[in-house]
Amino acid sequence: MQSLAGAFLVLATSFLVDAQNGNTTAPYPSSTYPNATSSNPAAAQFTGPAFSPPFYPSPWGSGAGNWTSAYERARSFVGQLTLLEKVNLTTGVGWQSERCVGQTGAIPRLGFRSLCLQDSPLGVRNTDYNSAFPAGVNVAATFSRGLAYARGQAMGQEHRGKGVDIQLGPVAGPLGRAPESGRNWEGFSPDPALTGVMMAQTIQGIQNAGVIACAKHFIVNEQEHFRQQGEAQGYGYNISDSLSSNVDDATMHETYLWPFADAIRAGVGSVMCSYNQINNSYGCQNSYTLNYLLKGELDFQGFVMSDWQAQHSGVGSALAGMDMSMPGDVLFNTATSYWGANLTVAILNGTVPEWRLDDMAVRIIAAWYYVGRDQSQVPINFDSWTLDTFGYRHYFAKEAYGLINEHVDVRAEHSTLIRQIGSASTVLLKNINNALPLTGREKFTAVFGYDAGENPYGPNGCPDRGCDNGTLAMGWGSGTANFPYLVTPDTAIQNEVLSNNGVYQSITDNFAGTQIQALASQASVALVFVNADSGEGFINVDGNEGDRQNLTFWQGGDVLIQNVSAHCNNTILIMHTVGPVLLSNYSENPNITAILWAGLPGEQSGNSIADILYGRVNPGAKLPFTLGASREDYGTDLLYNPNNGTGAPQQPFTEGNFIDYRAFDKAEATPVYEFGFGLSYTTFSYSNLRVSKLNVSAYTPTTGVTSAAPVLGNTTNDTAQYRFPSNFTAIPFYIYPYLNGSDLESAANETDYGLLDSSYIPAGSQDGSPQPRLAASGAPGGNPELYDVLYQVDATITNTGSVVGEEVAQLYISLGGPYDPKVVLRGFERLSIQPGNSTNFHVDITRRDISNWDTSAQNWVISSAPKTVFVGSSSRNLPLSATLS
Repeated sequence: MQSLAGAFLVLATSFLVDAQNGNTTAPYPSSTYPNATSSNPAAAQFTGPAFSPPFYPSPWGSGAGNWTSAYERARSFVGQLTLLEKVNLTTGVGWQSERCVGQTGAIPRLGFRSLCLQDSPLGVRNTDYNSAFPAGVNVAATFSRGLAYARGQAMGQEHRGKGVDIQLGPVAGPLGRAPESGRNWEGFSPDPALTGVMMAQTIQGIQNAGVIACAKHFIVNEQEHFRQQGEAQGYGYNISDSLSSNVDDATMHETYLWPFADAIRAGVGSVMCSYNQINNSYGCQNSYTLNYLLKGELDFQGFVMSDWQAQHSGVGSALAGMDMSMPGDVLFNTATSYWGANLTVAILNGTVPEWRLDDMAVRIIAAWYYVGRDQSQVPINFDSWTLDTFGYRHYFAKEAYGLINEHVDVRAEHSTLIRQIGSASTVLLKNINNALPLTGREKFTAVFGYDAGENPYGPNGCPDRGCDNGTLAMGWGSGTANFPYLVTPDTAIQNEVLSNNGVYQSITDNFAGTQIQALASQASVALVFVNADSGEGFINVDGNEGDRQNLTFWQGGDVLIQNVSAHCNNTILIMHTVGPVLLSNYSENPNITAILWAGLPGEQSGNSIADILYGRVNPGAKLPFTLGASREDYGTDLLYNPNNGTGAPQQPFTEGNFIDYRAFDKAEATPVYEFGFGLSYTTFSYSNLRVSKLNVSAYTPTTGVTSAAPVLGNTTNDTAQYRFPSNFTAIPFYIYPYLNGSDLESAANETDYGLLDSSYIPAGSQDGSPQPRLAASGAPGGNPELYDVLYQVDATITNTGSVVGEEVAQLYISLGGPYDPKVVLRGFERLSIQPGNSTNFHVDITRRDISNWDTSAQNWVISSAPKTVFVGSSSRNLPLSATLS
């Protein structure tokens, strides 16, 4: 999504110094380091020119899985609609034309309100009296299904309370191919299995609160640079089209599609198609990714919306499987639309068949019924464009002045959950001689760093959090929310120390060198806070165009760490970062006695870290990514400069499935701290691995054909019925479904109107007859037999320490093939264990878990390669293993 101002570029200057020093080490013209290419020739040689094969017609929803009732009600509702009402339901009314960041047209004849679509994946954006939740990357670090669900439900409740119908989250794209990618923190983890579980739990939480979730951004949307041609031109890059992520079929299925399959299986109501091209076809008109993968293979029953300004055609996007145009206008505030009246024309002249429009409408209404919006909808009571109580309902047109913000407090008691997730997601990486937990009675406590203190402009002083001032609790861009308050580490730790009548001083200027050295020399414990920020591409912070330029700490963080640790032999390092950073020799430095990664913990940041530091909470989180010794060790990077002349930049994913810990394993590179690593204030042991094979029937590919596309209602070709009503006063810049005349060609206002169908209508795209079902399809999420449990694995986890603690036991599988990663995560559980006690760790291994994608059969297969299961506390500490017979 884009900025509130609607501009392609917003420059935000930091309060102090440049955060980065450039990206000269990134590979070019590729974005994969030479020694990191996949061992699979299909991926390694996938260097282009890439081509996305067409797939038509767009599959129509069937009500598969538990969608049957929602579909029956939706078809009954859509059967009552006129052509104009269907078009109104599928087209946004334009940027800043209504109160939400996106709104469809209404159906007043049937009392159906305009649908409100609102960011973000961590709370309600652009309003007040809302909570600011921890980011997705923190949720992944908890490895807790329960906390992921609870956060989703709480966010859904807050969106519902504001009148939102569709929450624009959660995120599985970007997955995290490259650690520098600006929006990785909005999602969960570069591991597809971990992200898939967190996606499913978040979606179920949101939708059980009565709000439609939106899984985004579909698909391989893995960097901010060049995601939009206009945005890139605003930065001075002369390109004619958006970047193309070029991905082979097996990598697409085994890595990037995996978490979206989990989202679809969890019943997600909507999916957002992405800005980028996939194999040189735009994400919102890519018939292969939308029709074949999403609606065909994964049997997605909900609707596909465009990202804001990601639509590039009218007829083409409709036939390729897009169902809702957001925000409705071609470019913000232009009053032009690919759909709206043009979709009305396309139905009347037959280029888009009526069954396709009916399917769009049914999918939208089915999702509305599926989550119970008919029972839980409340009036929209906020405005995205201003926090003023009174203002214009139609903000850009400056019309309909009145009450627009009712300032409804939707926070409930969610601060308790936010604080809990903040501490539950804090990863203890180093703890020498039990430096932690602190007692609160240390003789002299000193805190250092910009990241410990307040933003001098206030917590919401930078629009969309587009700066790195003060402590970092969320990244920047549309994936943010306003803070109701932000508890800083400086405040929370000071309160802790003073409650024990201790001595406390802090310096929140990273470059006050003399003062820092003097204070550090006095301290019995020195707490150093540093950060690294990133966000969405429409904001540039210190030369970081969304994506990070490198993996160093910001605001001179390394200088600060070195300055303090040279003068205090009990220095504790706390990192608030959007993802991986380079830790230099801090893991080896004896004066740095403890290291914590705290991520982006939201409004309760200071209280959450204090709970860990002072032992009220025993750390149990694990790294959801790898911390490497160098940028090159990750194997993958970003494309920072165009590599295709003025054409679309080309980004071949030649590393295939080998990202993050998989890349480290392939290269035999030693990480500083591996994926899944995290310490506790207690210790655990692993023993007694047991594997049981279940008697399950052989996998059956799906066969047969679908029913014919339903046509719900009859449309007359009398164009006079679709003109603006008499005495109708149009709101300026508002997108309507009405024609401005009875002549379709003039109503379309297109220079290429009247071209032969064969010149732009793909073969088969208008065919509503029964279609063959894909072998890997069969239910939402894919062939249901993929989820058959083939093995059950159990192990005993014992707390061998002296305090209660939580351990994340992890199960990895070696698939055994010549092109497979060394191990892949397939199961985990966060277990609370009393000292001296043991508990059972259990994982069901499904058919999908041990399968590979067969590009010839276009189906999942279990290869003949030997399969080995491993259990342990991280991706590199796996003491238990067994062969799967």
